[in-house]
Amino acid sequence: MLVLDLGLDIDEVARRAGIAPDLVWKDSFRVSVAQYFAMTQVVEAMSGDPLLPLRVGQAWSPGAFSPVFFAAMCSSTLAVALARIATHKRLVAPVRMLVRRTNDGVEVTWAWDDPTLVLPRILVATELVMMVQIARVGLRQPIRPIRVMTPVDLEPGVPYEEFFGVCPIASDRPGIVFSVADAERPFVTASAEIWSTFEPDLRRRTRALEAEMSVSDRVRSALFECLPSGEATTEGIAARLGLSGRTLQRRLAAEEASFRVLMQETRQKLALHYLHGTSLPYEEISFLLGFEEPSSFFRAFREWTGTTPEATRLGRAERSDVRGVL
Repeated sequence: MLVLDLGLDIDEVARRAGIAPDLVWKDSFRVSVAQYFAMTQVVEAMSGDPLLPLRVGQAWSPGAFSPVFFAAMCSSTLAVALARIATHKRLVAPVRMLVRRTNDGVEVTWAWDDPTLVLPRILVATELVMMVQIARVGLRQPIRPIRVMTPVDLEPGVPYEEFFGVCPIASDRPGIVFSVADAERPFVTASAEIWSTFEPDLRRRTRALEAEMSVSDRVRSALFECLPSGEATTEGIAARLGLSGRTLQRRLAAEEASFRVLMQETRQKLALHYLHGTSLPYEEISFLLGFEEPSSFFRAFREWTGTTPEATRLGRAERSDVRGVL
């Protein structure tokens, strides 16, 4: 465990993160995204090292055993390794890793179940550093990505830029793009035999973890990701979860939930987040929430809250001004 490797007291980390210390030692213990974020922020504060992600990443090797990453090192290429990590990422963290082909390479991005939470700097930096380190260890070459994207400032910036070989650019979510040539290079550490040993257990554990999540939680998670794309329909979300639309509706009903209500709750939560925490124009917020027209967003928002987006945003600004005066 990283906390122990850093010489930190895991009980103290848990207490500072608002988690009962006895829980973290249980095999069945699972942290929420908010708890995970809190723990990473506590680790950063207790370590007192702004370059902790670099130190951790550069010290990593396949010998630092983790079934998910060790199995990835057995992959035939970097692209295959990234896909395997993405498939089983939730076994090591309550996050999603998305891998897709782009015009100029293979892009890796990260997403969290609740985008209204503020991303910890240490978590973003560590995820980015680890992906580059895994690529370099597997290929035995000092490759550098085409792009490194970050929603937080990586300070001090020079050491991170030197490690990546490129200057990180601002983005709304963490991401890395590797060239197609690098993504298709064969891994020196490839081993089909070792992968065949690990794969059945990883698949079983991943399915068991997914089974622990309620269908409602899985729908919420998918909605956060799919709303801007216009794919947040019953059929679209059902397909993403590997279900038929009818089966999804039936399972939600068994949990006394409905797709319509989950959609409304998710949109309302995101709307308040964008209005309170950003200066995005209303038209863009409407798009991010999956509305075809801003007028549809305005009508829906009034139904949810009894007021307008503008009044909500101005009310927040006025309260902030009052706090500043006090």
